[in-house]
Amino acid sequence: MPDKTTLQQLSAAVEANFEEQVRFLADIVRHPSLRGREAPLQDHMYRWFAGRGYAVDRFSIADVRLQEHPKASPMVDVDPAGSFQVVASRRCASPTGRSLILQGHIDVVPEGPAEMWTFPPYGGTVKDGWMYGRGAHDMKSGVSAMCFALEAIRAAGYAPAADVHLQTVTEEESTGNGALATLLRGYRADACLIPEPTGGTITRAHTGTMWFRLRVRGVPVHVAVAQSGSNAIMSAYHLILALQEHTKRLNEAAKTDKWYEGTPDPIKFNPGIIRGGDWASSTPAWCEVDCRLGLLPGQDVATQQRAVEKAVAEAARTDNFLSNNPPEVVWHGFLADGFVQEPGSEAEAVLAEAHRAAFGEEMGARISTAVNDTRFYGLYFGMPALCYGPKGEGAHGFDERTNLEHLKTTTLSIAAFVADWCGLQPLS
Repeated sequence: MPDKTTLQQLSAAVEANFEEQVRFLADIVRHPSLRGREAPLQDHMYRWFAGRGYAVDRFSIADVRLQEHPKASPMVDVDPAGSFQVVASRRCASPTGRSLILQGHIDVVPEGPAEMWTFPPYGGTVKDGWMYGRGAHDMKSGVSAMCFALEAIRAAGYAPAADVHLQTVTEEESTGNGALATLLRGYRADACLIPEPTGGTITRAHTGTMWFRLRVRGVPVHVAVAQSGSNAIMSAYHLILALQEHTKRLNEAAKTDKWYEGTPDPIKFNPGIIRGGDWASSTPAWCEVDCRLGLLPGQDVATQQRAVEKAVAEAARTDNFLSNNPPEVVWHGFLADGFVQEPGSEAEAVLAEAHRAAFGEEMGARISTAVNDTRFYGLYFGMPALCYGPKGEGAHGFDERTNLEHLKTTTLSIAAFVADWCGLQPLS
């Protein structure tokens, strides 16, 4: 842990820089970095890093051999060549500490109807100590924390005594392929910290996620003779009900899981998008439903895929139309493992001490029923992967917001973690 004097210097630097940090956060919230539209924000990040002396690497997912890795997820609806990653490196000529990756995703989910927000969804509005906007909470606040933790170290007159890579990635909300691309590009470190908005806790475990599309095709007829045709929307609804029953069985089995036995219904199924039909007075000839289903850490993704396909096939056999016109299951996004960051790593101990120094309390742990990028670093590339960040509310919902006071203290906590994990050297 940094000594008391160094911690006070870091705290003063975080405080002095915080107005700039809030402006920075508002700037990046004002970029509507939806899937496939992240490039302008990544260009902004490139310029911001380059202006502060980092060596910056900007590359697309198409620039790496992504599909050769067994844990790459399919990117059906977006062009990998337009999905850019940014890695800003500050290398140490004579390292004495341990290297670190700080990684945050800049992609956001759609905002929905703007009129249902209290403040403009891409306004970066500040009111009563909170910043509002899509991505302000998930997870641009964490991106600001990792960037300004390093700014605080520099403002205090120090540099990390080891290599540090700050990464802003895409695809976290849909495949995770952005994080995987940075690893396939060759970036490694002794630990990784991802400042997702965890409210000052460490994510002990996260579930896996699978995305799939149910595709039903039928025969349209005039609604006056509906009984003589098919209704693809109703057939798709039949499949949704079957998958809800499948999910109930999965959650019953989860009651004996080491990490999730105390979490009610940790496996979440969501039919999230539905498209179908062409005319209100014609029975719909087609329907597609985009779905999301979770899985527990340790469960094999391929096995769970086959279980979904089996549940759909069995349901189709009990539907008059589908029994003769089998539906398709198209895998089009996440095929993500669950992950557990086992307690006891030295990196976690250093983070816990940094949290204690910044917040004056013990760092808690959380079990998540959503996915994050730590699995790539921890499961596949053998490094401690810590998920820890600021506090906010409304991820993926209306009036998403981050708490600015907590963000400030989290920035200090991350700065203290970097100082301890990497060590510090005086700026030359």
